[in-house]
Amino acid sequence: MMEDRRNPLETKRNRWGWIFVAPGILFFSAFSLYPILYAIWTSFHNKKLLSLKPPKFIGLQNWISVLSSQDFWNSVRASAVFCVGVFVPVFLGSLLFALLISSRKKGKRFYQMALYSPAILSSVVTASVWLLIFDPRGLANQFLNTLLGTPGIDHKWLADAAMVQLSTILVYVWKQIGYYTILFGTGIGKIPSSVVEASMIDGANSWQRLTRITLPLLRPTMALVSVMIFISSLKTFSTQYLFNQHGAPLAPINVLTLNIYRTALSDQNLGKASVMSLFLFFILLVLSWLQVKAGGQGEELE
Repeated sequence: MMEDRRNPLETKRNRWGWIFVAPGILFFSAFSLYPILYAIWTSFHNKKLLSLKPPKFIGLQNWISVLSSQDFWNSVRASAVFCVGVFVPVFLGSLLFALLISSRKKGKRFYQMALYSPAILSSVVTASVWLLIFDPRGLANQFLNTLLGTPGIDHKWLADAAMVQLSTILVYVWKQIGYYTILFGTGIGKIPSSVVEASMIDGANSWQRLTRITLPLLRPTMALVSVMIFISSLKTFSTQYLFNQHGAPLAPINVLTLNIYRTALSDQNLGKASVMSLFLFFILLVLSWLQVKAGGQGEELE
């Protein structure tokens, strides 16, 4: 048998590789892997947040209780309504803004910065500002009354079930549309100029260049942005929490993250909260896998 002789340089390189990645592995294990494993363990136990009693193993009781709970499925519905309500305006709006900005010869940076500026604000600050806008005497009522010709009407932005859902969607769209405009703008910028110039020489007009060149070549970016919007909107919490704290009805905006928070801290039931967290984790895991696949397709088509 031939001896397994390793190149000393390769061995040294591998050793330094492990040294460099060790902090990342430790960080991931402490702040990601351990909480996931602990949540799985907790989901099978009756564990109270502030109780000094040792957790009691109860098998699948937490899972059965959560999956048969109307409150949990209402949260799933609220999250789904929010995600779908956010996806359409953010996706179409950011794509439209990116196309308009990329078509301009001057001022691209200014428009990108103006659209992106809300994204750098804290979610708490954003929600607090919009609470003032949605006040009965705020700008939202004034604008809608001017538009509809109904002076003095309170449209109950934070009181009516449908309106409070619309309010949270508007806040998210306003905050995030600039971020995804930048992503679409980057995708448009990667389209080879030679392809566009060749189409112009062949006599293609603006609409033909858009539908037959720009949009087909943007498909990987569209797939990536679509998944990112869903992932981000599923993790929403601050706006719904602050709106509810200021009197908005809970049921229409009781998204999964807010329900997990209330179950763990208000009800002090870590077992049920862990079940809901794992349910959300599984959804995010699937969406993250789709995001990686979309990113891989983008690299192949570049």
